[in-house]
Amino acid sequence: MSDNMKLWTAVKQPPATALKEIKGGRLSGMTDIKPQWRYQAMTEQFGPCGIGWKFTIEKLWTEAGSDNQIVAFASINLYIAAAIDGKWSDPIPGIGGSMLVVKEKNGPHTSDEAYKMAVTDALSTAMKLLGVAADVYMGNWDGSKFREEPATRVNAVQKREWAEQTRSALSKGDGAEAKKLWDEWDNDEKVELWSALSSQERSAFKLLVKDEENGL
Repeated sequence: MSDNMKLWTAVKQPPATALKEIKGGRLSGMTDIKPQWRYQAMTEQFGPCGIGWKFTIEKLWTEAGSDNQIVAFASINLYIAAAIDGKWSDPIPGIGGSMLVVKEKNGPHTSDEAYKMAVTDALSTAMKLLGVAADVYMGNWDGSKFREEPATRVNAVQKREWAEQTRSALSKGDGAEAKKLWDEWDNDEKVELWSALSSQERSAFKLLVKDEENGL
């Protein structure tokens, strides 16, 4: 692993206790991340807020939404302490928003926490750039199951054996055998297996095997 990915790898996967499913609205079914875990992750990597990392609020403002609703926005700059010379990093920008006045069934409701939530949202945006909770945003982790990245779903031995068997089937012009070998894997695994073949072998495979479900 390169040093460039060390921080990203350390903070990319929140624990299940820091996650919850969003139940309503446009984001229903998505995974929400508890803000306090983000702050904990930053503190673990850099030290206490104000010493190892900090942020400044650059701007707070509102904008009109539909149906006379009002949205509160916040713009922040996040800074981390540089390990080499001890100086603060360049600013890492983040913009976030939250509803200040929202239309509800019983009439308009004004939130007294809108700006606080907008700042929290802006912090999450800036921290994304450092890799904080990246596995959630990339769709790999929802707290109940970890969907492994394609590169780790098929080990090297399986990949090599599949490629050798497939090449043998291709050399014989046996499309049925090549299709059988292909269908034994799920779609995510196929993405990794496909990379084991050369461009010429992929073309031969497509001529022998018509698999519309997988775009072949």
